[in-house]
Amino acid sequence: MNTTIRKVRSASKGTALSYLTSDSGRFDKSLFSANELEIIASEIKKKSKLIQVRKLPAPIFLQIVDADNSDSNKVLEAFRKAGEQLTIAANREKIAEVCVLSNESGQYTCAFAEGMALANYQFLNYKSTPEKNSLKTISLVNEGCSDKDIKELNAVVGAVYHARDLVNEPAMSLNATDLSNAFKALGKEAGFKVTVLDKAKIKSLKMGGLLAVNMGSIDPPTFTIMEYKPARAVNKHPIVLVGKGVVYDTGGLSLKPTAGSMDYMKCDMAGGAAVGCIVYAAAKAKLPVHVIALVPATDNRPGGNAYTPGDVITMFSGATVEVLNTDAEGRLILADALHYAKRFRPELVMEFSTLTGAAANAIGHYGIVAMGDCSDATKDKLTQSGNRVYERLVEFPFWDEYDELLKSDIADMKNIGGAVAGAITAGRFLRKFTDYPYIHFDIAGPAFTKSNDSYRGKNGTGVGVRLVFDYLKSLSSGKK
Repeated sequence: MNTTIRKVRSASKGTALSYLTSDSGRFDKSLFSANELEIIASEIKKKSKLIQVRKLPAPIFLQIVDADNSDSNKVLEAFRKAGEQLTIAANREKIAEVCVLSNESGQYTCAFAEGMALANYQFLNYKSTPEKNSLKTISLVNEGCSDKDIKELNAVVGAVYHARDLVNEPAMSLNATDLSNAFKALGKEAGFKVTVLDKAKIKSLKMGGLLAVNMGSIDPPTFTIMEYKPARAVNKHPIVLVGKGVVYDTGGLSLKPTAGSMDYMKCDMAGGAAVGCIVYAAAKAKLPVHVIALVPATDNRPGGNAYTPGDVITMFSGATVEVLNTDAEGRLILADALHYAKRFRPELVMEFSTLTGAAANAIGHYGIVAMGDCSDATKDKLTQSGNRVYERLVEFPFWDEYDELLKSDIADMKNIGGAVAGAITAGRFLRKFTDYPYIHFDIAGPAFTKSNDSYRGKNGTGVGVRLVFDYLKSLSSGKK
């Protein structure tokens, strides 16, 4: 992580300042000369939102955020997006530290800092002469931001950075073993337990879905189990997170056919990255919640003895699956993980995967497709968290009738449901391997962006980390 957020009593001499306000008439005018106040008044008339008024001895910015909205969640998002604009300006001016003087609430001030920090992310591993952002430290002068708020903010921003790094890493340097090793490193740093099952163990468990998808690869699969269990957890049974870990997806023998469809398939492990980094964030913030993450990982290639359309696989659960499309591979490895989750007697299982183009086509990158049969109270809490962090959920129907589309003539089920309701039948397929409260998040739309999306940036976004971290916080605090 290369951006630190901290709380200070006052700005250090010579530090760049930013005055944060949602009221253009309410800011500390003593900071500015008469001439500068004239410049500010002129810029406010032009409806400028980020006004730079002095360069010596250090730049001073006036940041005005539109907060004229009855929806507090939209106001939070406005503050995050405003933070991105200040980060751009700070890096343009080669500023290492910005001290934010805020007359806003702690909640809005923290959202502003979060937007700044997330917008400052860079992936420079393969740049021979990288242009590194200058911004390193965001200092906050605001009584509403507690030390606990700052600790949690740094934890979640660091987790998003790690998730983005994993998603952005090319497949040639991040196979399934590399991914499990990355999780080990995160566990060592944050203090949670990591266990990796190798191919021999996966074979002994008869995880047929994971083994089948791996048949076309020369690299072995892995199955990573991460556990953070604090002494005084608020939950009697663990919350289990399951993430798809397809480190690269060619489609297998059902090779992806369309132009550009394979270019970004290094992101097909974004669900796995998210759940591992959620555990990292919870451990770093020391949330009192027992959480486990499971990541089955492999690449999906058409080489070697690759599994074929028409094959019948016996899954870890013992159920048989007729494979009609090898590009519907994510659900096969996830099914084994979901069955494995039963041994933990989970309170809730949340599964994240870049699973279907149907989900991305339905709502684009603007939200997450969700479906499942957990309680309405749990869905409400997750929806509230999604709205707060602006990783919004769109619930799709989860009716039993969709199971008709998965019936097979020769096996217990097919791995695809046909031309209609592709996102839903994928979710219903996974449901067959669960016996606990379960919710499926299809993040195919927002996991990877091909153009800049404010503080979410471009390429890997780390979607899902902030959503679940907020949900876990709400459990630990009793927030409604």
